[in-house]
Amino acid sequence: MGKIISTIIGDFGEKKRYRQTEKRAKALPPEYAEAYKDIKHYVWNTSGILTIDPLVSLIDMLEEAAADDRRVVDITGPDVAAFADDLVRGERSYKDQQRKKLNEKLNKDGN
Repeated sequence: MGKIISTIIGDFGEKKRYRQTEKRAKALPPEYAEAYKDIKHYVWNTSGILTIDPLVSLIDMLEEAAADDRRVVDITGPDVAAFADDLVRGERSYKDQQRKKLNEKLNKDGN
C-alpha cells in the first residue's frame, strides 16, 4: 500500500525539500534568484533528474556568492549550460530509470 501511495503522490520528504529550496531561492537577491530560476528550468528540461540534490547545491553556491558579492558567472563560468550539465552529472535520471525497467523486463522474460 505504501508503494502505491508513493507512486501516486510521490515522496513527501522530497516535496518538502523542494518547497524549502524554492523558499531559499525567493530570498536570494534578484540577480541570483533569476539565475536559479533559469538554471533550474534548463536542468528540468534537459536532464530528467529524479532528485533535487543538484538544486540544493546550486542554492548553496548562489547564497555563498551573494554573501561574498560575487557575480553569478563568477561561480558558473561563461558557459552556464556546461556548469548546469556538470551539476547533474552522475545523478539518476528518468531515462536511467526507464532503461533499467526495460532491461529487467526483457532479461526476466528470457527474451
